[in-house]
Amino acid sequence: MVELFSETVLSLVYLIAAILFIQGLRDMTHPRTAVRGNLTSAAGMFVAVGATVLWFEILQPEVLLGGLVVGAAIGVGLSTTVEMTEMPQLVGLFNGLGGGASALVAGAEVFQLGTANGGAIPADVGIAAAASGIVGAVTFTGSMVAAGKLHGLVTGSAIRYTGEHAVKALLLLIAVLSGVYMVVQPEVLAGLLQGSAVPSYWLLILAASVLGVMLVIPIGGADMPVVIALLNAYSGLAAAGTGFVLGNSALIIAGTLVGAAGIILTVIMCESMNRSLANVLFGGFGEAAASSEEMDEIYEGNITETSPEELDMLLDTANRVVIVPGYGMAVAQAQHAVAELSELLDENGVEVAFGIHPVAGRMPGHMNVLLAEADVPYDKMKELEEINPTFAQTDVVIVIGSNDVVNPLANTDDSSPIAGMPVLNVAEAGTVVVNKRSLSPGFSGIPNPLFAEDNCLMLFGDGQETMQEVVGQYKENH
Repeated sequence: MVELFSETVLSLVYLIAAILFIQGLRDMTHPRTAVRGNLTSAAGMFVAVGATVLWFEILQPEVLLGGLVVGAAIGVGLSTTVEMTEMPQLVGLFNGLGGGASALVAGAEVFQLGTANGGAIPADVGIAAAASGIVGAVTFTGSMVAAGKLHGLVTGSAIRYTGEHAVKALLLLIAVLSGVYMVVQPEVLAGLLQGSAVPSYWLLILAASVLGVMLVIPIGGADMPVVIALLNAYSGLAAAGTGFVLGNSALIIAGTLVGAAGIILTVIMCESMNRSLANVLFGGFGEAAASSEEMDEIYEGNITETSPEELDMLLDTANRVVIVPGYGMAVAQAQHAVAELSELLDENGVEVAFGIHPVAGRMPGHMNVLLAEADVPYDKMKELEEINPTFAQTDVVIVIGSNDVVNPLANTDDSSPIAGMPVLNVAEAGTVVVNKRSLSPGFSGIPNPLFAEDNCLMLFGDGQETMQEVVGQYKENH
């Protein structure tokens, strides 16, 4: 009776945790409630973890408490000290650790069952463990490489080699066959456990770990945000698989939610770039950089430079201004200067909006978070579909640190790597001012003809310093 009561209470606690996860995800769909959503989800995870460690008495309470404190301290330390520009690689790191943990926990359960039952493992548990091991190991090593690429520790270029697809297929085959062997040959597994041969589960983990590296290395830095989103989905699916191995409903629900959310996000990002997931994973986007001859052909003699003083004069007569932020604004930490300029324009009766491309920055919502941090009102941030029809009625567009998402080649050149990608049609505005450090190409590696347009002016310089100069000029004259 006591045991039944305990299981009933545990199920109710897991249900409460699941409700908190779902409510947290719902709140995270809007910037105004995103923080609350994060806290709600964290509370759900705290409830689920607390109930699990207390009910199952996995380790001594002192050991569990020590582990929770150390883990929480590392998580809080990383989350509060990392720069906003480095948040994508931190997400990648967390994805990898989640996948690795799922693979290890599933493996521990398999060997515990195998040892206790003379090598016999229920088929359903073995299948779930094999799936969790493969996906978890791929997630761990793939995420480490992705985070390394984003952080500059691994080259951001797509590394291709002859026979790469055959190598990946072979590694996947080894991992799958190891899993099949583990499920259908428990008697042999028992012998392996007692002998010196490598148990099949760890061979599965080894093959999947190498596969994770091989899958991400050929993908260029431009596609890392999509890869991070996909690996996020993988980490959730690995956790769900481990939940089936352990018979833990909270882990199944949480993993499934993360997996589904990650897959949806991946699809949205692919659609925003007008590319298929297969093209992202195997296309080698950004592999070929533009040659200096190609750059000269478009830019030489066609670039018009401007200054903060001239931009101030343009703003003086403007009725409507659109600001388009990109990763360069994040790197320069120019969001506060941009927000101040927006506020000054507002005070002088100028209509101001921000045009946010879905893949601007290095992760979805990156620009929204930065601008919100600088107290830019949410209603000023317009998505691509909403802002594009208004450029023709806009006097001045200020592009800060964006490149590929405003490249008109996406609409005009069918052979371009970004052909068909929805872009912000800023060239339709009266005047476009682009703030960049140089004419270097974006992640796609191709030049941007926008910079050579008659109505485009290049404002070279660091984003923060340049915007502060513009703000100073505007204050002086208004």
